Amino acid sequence: MRDRVVNYILQNQVLSAILVIAVAWLALEIREMLIALFVSYILMAAVTPYVDSLRRSRVPKPIAILIPYLITIVFIILIIVSLLPFFVQQVGLLLMHLPGYAISSANTLGIPLDGGSIAPLVTAEFGSFSTGIVSITSKLFGGFFALVSIFVISFYLLVYKEQVEESFTTLFPKKEQGKVKATLEKVEDKLGSWLRGQILLSGFIGVTTWIFLSALGIEFALPLATVAGLLEIVPTIGPTVAAIPSIMVALTISFPLAILVALLYVLMQFIESHVLVPRIMQRAVGLNPIVIILGIIAGGKLLGPVGALLAVPFISLIVVVNKNL
Repeated sequence: MRDRVVNYILQNQVLSAILVIAVAWLALEIREMLIALFVSYILMAAVTPYVDSLRRSRVPKPIAILIPYLITIVFIILIIVSLLPFFVQQVGLLLMHLPGYAISSANTLGIPLDGGSIAPLVTAEFGSFSTGIVSITSKLFGGFFALVSIFVISFYLLVYKEQVEESFTTLFPKKEQGKVKATLEKVEDKLGSWLRGQILLSGFIGVTTWIFLSALGIEFALPLATVAGLLEIVPTIGPTVAAIPSIMVALTISFPLAILVALLYVLMQFIESHVLVPRIMQRAVGLNPIVIILGIIAGGKLLGPVGALLAVPFISLIVVVNKNL
């Protein structure tokens, strides 16, 4: 009976159009919840292999699920407690000195700038940027409570993983349920591989950048390296944008040092693209750079910075579903 109803709706163009419009309207109304659910699903997919490994070692399921989450939470807390005060101080100082760095860098390149006009402009722009980032983060995740909610949702997705997948597959005709279940497994594998690989890449870029900038005597090496690590999540565009503030700071010291810093970023990008990505991201979905850029632009336009960050895994999901259904 249900299959006949579904077939009738699909064959009726008017009903199909109304259904698509209704689903699109509902998705827009609850987009924050859908984003949180999508992030929770990616987190669950990334943790699943470790849980499966522990369960194969005969660790009880609740404990096998708890261990990766507890390790992650403890790791995050240790980083926040040890680095956050220093990081906040460094970011504040960097923003205060940034107008001077911009003027000094421009003068080094032979570009005349009026210090009296550029300083208030840069300060105002970065002030509004910082306020915007705080506002967007608070609005999207609803602060600490929503962030915890994402962890809780992903935890329960793991606990009831089999039941959730079974309930989802029953929404489709019986003859398609096997294919749907196989597609879910592939989507989970790809998204989990993407997040695990992205964490490794971001960590490598962030730590390497911090070590080299510190060795070169560049001020604010920690926040600049953190920016490089975070922007690594945004492929193609992110690494290029991350290099700009470091080069700007290096220009205030000397032009040859700025060239050296630029070469450092080019070298890291080369190693990442030709060595790390083929090895670390080999199980993730490969996407055309043009598709990535367009997806990031569209995601940023629709949902802001978080939309840009989630564009790649979302496109990967669509690609996997399209290939397997």
